[in-house]
Amino acid sequence: MHQMELAVQLNRCIVKGMQYGTVSKFWFRASRLSLMLFVGTLGFASAGVQASEAEDRQALADLDTKYQKAVEQNDANTMAAILADSFVLVEGDGKRSTKADLVDDAKSGKTHYVRQDDSQRTIAVFGDTGVVTALLRAKGMEDGVKVDYSQWFTDVYVRTPNGWRYVYAQASLSLPGKSQH
Repeated sequence: MHQMELAVQLNRCIVKGMQYGTVSKFWFRASRLSLMLFVGTLGFASAGVQASEAEDRQALADLDTKYQKAVEQNDANTMAAILADSFVLVEGDGKRSTKADLVDDAKSGKTHYVRQDDSQRTIAVFGDTGVVTALLRAKGMEDGVKVDYSQWFTDVYVRTPNGWRYVYAQASLSLPGKSQH
């Protein structure tokens, strides 16, 4: 139930209680005051927390760039700060990785990129959910193997009280042929 609808239903219950004599005048006034404060707080809370869609898209673009740079630099601390604890990456071959897997890989240094960036990025915001889709270009070493590939990915972010967190990713298989970016 939407918060405003809840407030309206609560108000109806208070008024009916007053009409049928089951709520004293004191409790009626106290309930009404509490309800007004609750509804007023909702307005302030949503106005203070919610950014415009354009601001959300920019914040997600900045966060996506920051995350890709952290991967390129094996910056495990930044990656850990952006990734949600429940994060899951599903690669094109079905392999799944968690936050711990990615952070541990960055700490180990087994993977090192000289390039890890994206292009053709689109960002959509649906309330407290953001979706970033882009073409990723990766060049470097993965587990001792030289790589140079491009792949499409879709990342899902969720707004939390502590800001946007990266919760889910889906990556395609590497695109055929050498990347032209």
